[in-house]
Amino acid sequence: MDSAVIGIDEAHVAAWMSEHVGAVRPLTFELIAGGRSNLTYRVTDATGRSFALRRPPTSHVLPTAHDMVREHTIISALYPLGIPVAQPLALCVDEEVNERPFYVMEYVDGAILRDRSQAEATFDESIRGVIGSHLAATLSQLHDVDVDAAGLSGLARHDGYIERQLRRWRTQYEQMHVEGVEYGGIVEAVGDQLSAQIPVQQRVSVVHGDYRLDNTVLDDRGAVRAILDWEICTLGDPVADLGLLLVYWAEPSDPTANVLGVSPTSAPGFESRDQVLRAYASHSDLDLSHVAYYQAFGYWKLACIMQGVYARYSAGAAGGDQGSVDEYPQYIAMLAESAKMTLERK
Repeated sequence: MDSAVIGIDEAHVAAWMSEHVGAVRPLTFELIAGGRSNLTYRVTDATGRSFALRRPPTSHVLPTAHDMVREHTIISALYPLGIPVAQPLALCVDEEVNERPFYVMEYVDGAILRDRSQAEATFDESIRGVIGSHLAATLSQLHDVDVDAAGLSGLARHDGYIERQLRRWRTQYEQMHVEGVEYGGIVEAVGDQLSAQIPVQQRVSVVHGDYRLDNTVLDDRGAVRAILDWEICTLGDPVADLGLLLVYWAEPSDPTANVLGVSPTSAPGFESRDQVLRAYASHSDLDLSHVAYYQAFGYWKLACIMQGVYARYSAGAAGGDQGSVDEYPQYIAMLAESAKMTLERK
């Protein structure tokens, strides 16, 4: 692939976008910072119009992950229902164009908060104080989608969500072992504990799978303009999404507050984790008495996901994002320990 931007065959992709989305050449391609799995690019055409392009990592791709057709199908189903997602524009499955399938959607302007300083610079405390409630309300809106009416009933099995997730992430964790990096068996032990204590699934919902502050685009009022990164979306237990949101909604005193993607909520003014939970409860009729289990599952799943990222980076598949992963083993152990502690006090 001859390209100045890793992962993009500029000539072929520009020609395809000209034909399929009306982009006016020449096009410029920019890898958006922060992408540590599927790669997202901002594409700007000669008129100044911007698009977003998603493609899989450039190497070390797991067989069940990074499915562009699946992502495109999900947002195509949700967009007409008023769920805040970027408008899908076109899907390319011809691998002669860019080696892997990719899709193009509208580029949604707004704030994506990735760290504390950005949160403080973008919003004053009064706006920070409502962002959590907006995220919770939007998540409840997603969980209320009728999967049959949306045409998504065939996306995945409807039962046994947590069982399937435990198997999936444990298998991928084991596949992503890095020689010389061990955690004393805590990831496996917590996985066993989670498997022994699974709550009854209350209903079948669209589950985003990685719903957090830096996977949303916010408007100037702190409301959600678009939910991003549908890579691991499936059908299943909606409380799992809430548990993971609470994991990421770190408070300043949390030992995991500096783990990637968590730190914005340590800025003054953000609601507490309990306030976010109450905001979700005010929009939902779900029984949330077992939410601590789902939070523990979220810590554990994040440890498994980070192990996959660490393994890909260790194998050289940085995809243009050169951020350090040297501290990932420490973070992975910390997340597994947090999962264990959360289970013990639930």
